Amino acid sequence: MPAAKKKTTTANASPERRRELLDTAAEVFAAQGYNATTVRRIADEVGMLAGSLYYHFDSKEAMLDEILSTFLDELWDGYDAVLAARLGPRETIEALVTESFREIDRHRAAVAIYQKEAKHLAGQPRFGYLADSQQKFEKAWLGTLERGVADGVFRADLDVRLTYRFVRDTVWVAASWYRPGGLHSPEGIARQYLSMVLDGIAVRE
Repeated sequence: MPAAKKKTTTANASPERRRELLDTAAEVFAAQGYNATTVRRIADEVGMLAGSLYYHFDSKEAMLDEILSTFLDELWDGYDAVLAARLGPRETIEALVTESFREIDRHRAAVAIYQKEAKHLAGQPRFGYLADSQQKFEKAWLGTLERGVADGVFRADLDVRLTYRFVRDTVWVAASWYRPGGLHSPEGIARQYLSMVLDGIAVRE
């Protein structure tokens, strides 16, 4: 799991206010892109002067760092618990997909930022944990799919890497349209996705 990142806070900063600022910054980063977003724009969104925002964070980069590391720390708390349970291959995929939708529900904006920005950020020393997390993510999913093929649970004629990419993209692209508090719960959406991925959409004869 990526190491927890050092927080850039002050002794008098309210945790609730800090969370509010980060949530707003995440929404702005997700909508406009990290490079196009200024500290002034974030400050305007939360109703404060840009200089006041530096009371809580020393830079725009520090805000992005905390947004992404918090998301990934929580994601891996959930994923590691699933993998430690040593479930069967199908049950592991089901649990990973369900946990993924729960994280999209909790961190939709952070997921959108990750999808847009992770590739170029991963080359920066401060964000090296993004590449580490991606490698660990791929290993967990590919390993589960390969175990399923070996156990006769998943079809042996499918390319495992293509299957991994299909399932990964099918799940995580949901961050582009999902909104918390909608008609379906994260668990309900996961069940629908799993039904389509694992059982197909055609009526069986």
